[in-house]
Amino acid sequence: MRRKPVKSSVVRSIGYDPESKTMELEFSDGSLYEYYSVPAAIHRRLMEADSIGGFLNRFVVPGYKSRKI
Repeated sequence: MRRKPVKSSVVRSIGYDPESKTMELEFSDGSLYEYYSVPAAIHRRLMEADSIGGFLNRFVVPGYKSRKI
């Protein structure tokens, strides 16, 4: 999955596959996580958030299943 670099102290890059609704995040420490069944609107809001880490912890982490890859 192709990821786009983002300006965040927590997240380095974010990718999204609209067909599978899978979002992939590369964190600043180099770890990679996939989040599943993420609506396109959540991905868009994350990309537009003033605080990517804050949005991630408030809406994505508690709301969607994930796994480290």
